Amino acid sequence: MRNIRLLSFAAAVLCAFALALHPASAAAGPVELTYSIFFPATHGQCQAAMDWAREIEKRTDGQVKITVFPGGTLTSPPQAYDGVVKGISDIAMSCFAYTRGRFPAMEAVDLPMGYASGLQATRVANDFYQKLKPAELGDVQVMYLHAHGPGLLHTRKPVRTLEDLKGMKIRSTGLSAKIVEALGAVPVAKPQNETYENLQKGVVEGTFGPIEVLKGWRQAEVIKSTTECEVVGYTTTMFVVMNRSKWESLTAAQKAVFEAVNAEFVDVHGRKWDEVDEAGRQYTLSLGNTIVSLSKDEQARWKAAVRPIIDAYIQEADAKGLDGKQLVETLKAAIAANPQ
Repeated sequence: MRNIRLLSFAAAVLCAFALALHPASAAAGPVELTYSIFFPATHGQCQAAMDWAREIEKRTDGQVKITVFPGGTLTSPPQAYDGVVKGISDIAMSCFAYTRGRFPAMEAVDLPMGYASGLQATRVANDFYQKLKPAELGDVQVMYLHAHGPGLLHTRKPVRTLEDLKGMKIRSTGLSAKIVEALGAVPVAKPQNETYENLQKGVVEGTFGPIEVLKGWRQAEVIKSTTECEVVGYTTTMFVVMNRSKWESLTAAQKAVFEAVNAEFVDVHGRKWDEVDEAGRQYTLSLGNTIVSLSKDEQARWKAAVRPIIDAYIQEADAKGLDGKQLVETLKAAIAANPQ
């Protein structure tokens, strides 16, 4: 009997020691996280996010499992960020621009700086964030950011001049709405997942966005023309964020996996934006839609029309207690460090 007691005691000690060394193994199964994404499941960015989730699961040996809810089925695009803060979803991807004024520092990245590609815009967005770590994102854990290539104008009738555009109702959000207004059109704030129907019903006459939306969101079916206006090339920055309490509950090893995979997927998303832009271009042409190139004189007019937006942003940022000029200078430095 004494030997049995000794063996039982030894087993208990060993078990306690093992649990101390490997607390995660004591948990009842893997960590299960929910991920809300506003893109439809077929969109390249949603597919990249699903690849990210699978990579996290693979590198944690199945200890972290992420269930993706695409198409805004868990939280709507404007609700996604607060949904993470409140714990409705553990992770979310959406656009800063869907809640104008909520993220004044990050709004700088969307300015019409003439972005050349999605890869460039994505790298710039992450560099800008890493240099500043703005307090406006302090209530979540940022995984990474990504941003689309130059926003172009897609309309139900061809637009070749500012006169053609004047007075048209154009779907736009965030700073792109200010660009639309500066160009003489009327901005209409609608989330991307409502744009197809709004174009179809004539609620809006066009939309501002990367050319990928023509295939990714099937908008080529309800427009007739795209105006290449890279000269006013803005972007829309998107976040991938996690609930802070959920992040803090992860082990150090699990956090390290997230950080490594996050760093790798910055360029994955950037390149995916460029891939889907090309696919969007080919798709709209296949439907018989036209692509209009602005003349050099017209490019100069469009560029001059949006130039005051940057100055206005600096003033608005200053009014909110930020250093607007420094934000723009930081952005320019990030662009210079990531030329393509």
